[in-house]
Amino acid sequence: MGLITLELFATLDLVAQSPGSPEEDPENFPYGGWQAPLLDQVSGAQVAAAYEGTDALLLGRRTYDIFAGYWPNRNDSFATLFNAIPKYVASRGTPDLLWDGSTQLGPDLVVAVREIRDLHDHIKVVGSLDLVQTLLREKLFDRLDLWVHPILLGVGKKVFADGTVPSNLTLLEPPAVGGTGTVYLRYGLDAGTPGAGNMDDVQGG
Repeated sequence: MGLITLELFATLDLVAQSPGSPEEDPENFPYGGWQAPLLDQVSGAQVAAAYEGTDALLLGRRTYDIFAGYWPNRNDSFATLFNAIPKYVASRGTPDLLWDGSTQLGPDLVVAVREIRDLHDHIKVVGSLDLVQTLLREKLFDRLDLWVHPILLGVGKKVFADGTVPSNLTLLEPPAVGGTGTVYLRYGLDAGTPGAGNMDDVQGG
């Protein structure tokens, strides 16, 4: 069974809306493109390394449309990867699947994601915040790669929206910090749900 990894860029208050450009998701959001001033070579290398071995993309409709209009016209390493591997689109509508290798998932998203999980080794979910909420709620992911940037926006769609279910995560490797203060965190989904206790027990009091 393949691994599904959520690849997300967020602010310190975990806003993940429209990081790349103002056109990505402008609805009620004045800060589109907030990530650009904070990119550096270190974080760029981290992102590139995170995509090594990727053999499929799982995308929401909005992210798919953006990618389909952008990557086929590029000629870098990400374009080479993204243009070559299968792309799966989660949408209730009828997207134009003009990007080579694209397939729309069936109406039962949970069943469809489990099916493609059996077809690939490393599936990446990029952006696609509405889709991410479903995957979080259903615990249909294995890893979470999160780049946390040192800014606060106060508005916008967040990584963990209302409806996120209680889950345990395990840090898979030490946090890595870029030159602009961005922190890269890689977590794995763990079993069970968060426990509770008394601080006196922790302190031995």
